[in-house]
Amino acid sequence: MDRTAGKESGYHAIPHCSIRRQSGGTLLIAMLCTACIVLFASKASAQCTARDVLQNRLTLKTTPSANTPPILVKSAFAVPVWRTITVGTFANSFALLNALDAAGCGIGGSAEEILARPAFTVGTTKTNVALFAVSAAELGFQTDTAPLADIYARAQKLGFRLATAEVAPQLRLQYFDQPMGEFLIGMEPIKTWKGEPVILTVANGGAGLVLIGRDGSADAEIPVASRFLFVRSNEAALAKAVHGVDEAAALGHY
Repeated sequence: MDRTAGKESGYHAIPHCSIRRQSGGTLLIAMLCTACIVLFASKASAQCTARDVLQNRLTLKTTPSANTPPILVKSAFAVPVWRTITVGTFANSFALLNALDAAGCGIGGSAEEILARPAFTVGTTKTNVALFAVSAAELGFQTDTAPLADIYARAQKLGFRLATAEVAPQLRLQYFDQPMGEFLIGMEPIKTWKGEPVILTVANGGAGLVLIGRDGSADAEIPVASRFLFVRSNEAALAKAVHGVDEAAALGHY
């Protein structure tokens, strides 16, 4: 697959330096070329390797660990925003894939295939997206595993909506302080060329930050400890707004 196809956004080539064989100037120009390449490399250094992840965890504001007892979710608007990311920042999926490469993020074979599928699209407008990280156990499943379709159905009933496919790779590029051992399932399934449904997962397995694919079949059994990335449905957002108005009105009587 040609990863350089299409115009890229947020990804730049190494500055071109032309060395002319002129007496007295060759050495100086060569030194300047070396300096500009080193400067570029430092700006575009990988941030997904295990070493960089450790450094990010020490220097960035880290997200609290998810190793807390599950709290049963009763409605989407009662769940706090987990993280807000920005989508619509790349011209096309090829630019997004190149950005993942430049950051040194590991990309699984099925995940790479999904990013090349026609069904995978990127937003045309820069938009902030509020994400909610909820486990299947918090949705009320008490068995060890649960079918993916049942998990999604329960989440939608509570007012959540599945995130678009762009969210997972964008989160990978905006979540460099991910705790080790965390796996976040981030999207509705997209089919491979063979017709197999795949869901993207943003993960830190210990060897670096990765974007991988996993079985997205309706009957796929998912461990209930797994966390999913949802957005709020329009209905849930409206209910929250109405609820806020009611509270404000009630306070106005006192």
